[in-house]
Amino acid sequence: MSYIPEGGSVLSPYLILDDANAAIDFYIAAFGAEEKVRMNIPGSDKIMHAEIAIGGATIMLSQENPTCNMVSPKTLGNSPVSIFIYVPDVDTAHAQALTAGATELYPVADMFWGDRMGSVTCPFGYTWSQATHVKDPTPEEMEAGAKTMMEQMGG
Repeated sequence: MSYIPEGGSVLSPYLILDDANAAIDFYIAAFGAEEKVRMNIPGSDKIMHAEIAIGGATIMLSQENPTCNMVSPKTLGNSPVSIFIYVPDVDTAHAQALTAGATELYPVADMFWGDRMGSVTCPFGYTWSQATHVKDPTPEEMEAGAKTMMEQMGG
């Protein structure tokens, strides 16, 4: 028997959400997620544990439960966690997320490290960055790009 359940991955983010049922529906619409598992709290319509897959990666999620020290970004007022997804066509994927109800954080643009990337905030408080790798910059191009970015950020 494998130490990882069949269909699982060695590393899976676990998102705590203020409305896990609505989040699953949103992630399906916005990011093309596939629902794998949904277990409700006994006697409730709230999710105790669920799993979705995006591009073969598993993301686990649950309804927030402050008595178990499980609180959502909405309860906290922000989240230090963000999710990064490589997609075949970032422009189309970014537009799909916005159509599904995400809020644009950064529009899609070419980045110095070789990705074309944009970021959104989902209605549940997490930042999702989507990217398509478009080139392999040289180390010199990477250094120059990082320097320019830091100067633009005032750093």
